[in-house]
This record gives sequence, structure tokens and C-alpha cells, in this order.
Amino acid sequence: MKKTLVFLLVCVMVLSVFVVCDAKKDYKIAWYASAVHPYFDAVQKGVAAFEKDTGIKVLQQIGQEWGQNNENENVEAIAAKGYKGITLYPNDASASNGLINELVKNKIAVITFGTSPALPTKTSFAVKTDVKDAAMIAADKLIDLMGGKGNILNVLEVVVDANTVLRKQGIEEVVAKHPGVKIIQEIGDMTSIEEATEKIQNALSATINDVDGIICTGYTTTVAATQILVEMQKTKQVDKKIRFVGIDDDKVVLQAIKDGYIDATISQNPYGHGYISCMLLKLMQDGYKPRKSVYAVNAGIAVVTKDNADTYYNDVMAVTKKILSELTTKYLTK
Repeated sequence: MKKTLVFLLVCVMVLSVFVVCDAKKDYKIAWYASAVHPYFDAVQKGVAAFEKDTGIKVLQQIGQEWGQNNENENVEAIAAKGYKGITLYPNDASASNGLINELVKNKIAVITFGTSPALPTKTSFAVKTDVKDAAMIAADKLIDLMGGKGNILNVLEVVVDANTVLRKQGIEEVVAKHPGVKIIQEIGDMTSIEEATEKIQNALSATINDVDGIICTGYTTTVAATQILVEMQKTKQVDKKIRFVGIDDDKVVLQAIKDGYIDATISQNPYGHGYISCMLLKLMQDGYKPRKSVYAVNAGIAVVTKDNADTYYNDVMAVTKKILSELTTKYLTK
């Protein structure tokens, strides 16, 4: 009995030392976003949750403007402070690899969130939405709502963004499969709700009699288009229902769906983009290494309609929890 108590006491002491040492471990993780944007605000919530759950402080910095040069300067300054892992949004699919190569050369692990740089890349993982697939799902949903025929106004956001390029491709591929459907007009290069509102209103003024559906694949454009369509229907500016599918889950958009003014939106998982990317960097600093066969971490989406507007977030969070539970078995190895 005495030997057993001694053995248990030793075990408790060893476990206590392990926990204390792990708690005091000097994790050096940084998170970098391109510029002020609602998407990055949502990603930061995931980063904040990671900090709360793990007790690990993450350096968080947002750039002054979209552009690879600005990102290079800011991230290089972060690297100079001794950070061992950086998760960032690559501003330019090709040019960002120059920055990533330099970081990895200096033994700094890089994980991108939201999108991936051009392949091949030395990025360990890309935690993101499969944006092309999501855009294709949105386009299919819109065309179905339109009854398989009609004209679409395609509203893009930042056209030089890697995700926007993929979304544009996805929409055009879906439309090409439907002979009775065509994109009547495409507008883009919008970085604020105010700018998007003006451009969408101008486009609708010129094509209002011909447009049957609108698809938006950016946060700001979705909010702007939603506000415009709600106002048009409230003031009876149009006699027909213009079908609409957007992206992201701003409260304005969700309320318009619940009220029946717009049809649907695609909810991404920005929370997961932030949380999962930070957890991967933490585990890599614990000694885990990326499996060679896995690169993209698909954080999932949900198609939000009036039927599931109050419950869809549970589905997205379930995907996050599942991915987190699989990190050391599916994505990482020791």
C-alpha cells in the first residue's frame, strides 16, 4: 500500500511538472490579415476563442491596405520579432509565395487562411472554404430559383483577389451548363458597402427589366445588394421577384432571408479559419509535422435559407469541432 501511494505521488508530481512546463512553453504564433474587412473580423473571433481555450497569446495585426507589398513589409517585421509560426491571408496568389519562401527558409511555419497561394507552395496548410465549389453551389441554387432560365447579374468583389478569380470561374462554368441562362452583366472591384451599393444600383438601373437573378460572392456586395433588394420590394419599385443568392451571414442578410425579401446565402466558416489555423501552428510547435498527403483543410459551408436560418450555424460549428478532433490523426504526424 505504501509503495502504491509513493508511486501515485510520483505520477502526480511528474504530471504536474509536465502541465506547468507546457503552460510556460513559449509559443510564438502570429495572425495577419490584409486590411480592415468584415471577413477578417469574423476570423479574429476564432483566433480569440483559440486564445481563450489554450491560454496562448497570438499576435494579431491587420494591414493598412490590400496589396502584396504592404503585406510583405508587415509580415517581415513580425518575423523579425522571433515568431515561429504565422498564419496569413495571401494577397496575391503568385507573389505571396516569395514572402512564404523567405519565411520558411528562416524556419518559420506558414499556414494560410481564407485562400491558398498558387501551387506549388511551401505553405504547410491552407485552411479555407473551397470557394470555387461554394460559388458553383450558389450559382446552381440561384438558377434553380430562377426556374432554369433567365438573366443573371454577377456581382464580384475584389477582382484581383485569388478567391474572386475562382468564384468567377465557378459561376461561369455552372451558367455554361444551362442554355437558357446567361450572365447579362458582371460588375466588380468593390471594397466597401457604400461603393458596392452605388455600383449595384447603377447596374440595376440599366438592366432592371431584364435581370432575373443576382449572385454575390463577396461580403460587402452581399450586404449592399440585400439592402437594395429589400428597399425595392418595400417601396414596390419592381413588379417581379428578383432571385438572389449571396455569401456570408451578416445579420442584415439573415433578417432579409427570414423576412422573405431575399432567397439564400452561403455561410462560410471564418471562425474555423481562425481557430484551426492557430491550433495547427500550436501543434507544430509541439513537435507535430504536416502529413505529406494533406494540404487543404476545407472548413465547410452551409446554404442558408428561410428553413434553416436559425440553426445553420450549429452545422458549421460541428464541422470545426470535427476537424479539430482530427488534426493529429488526419493532418499532422509525429
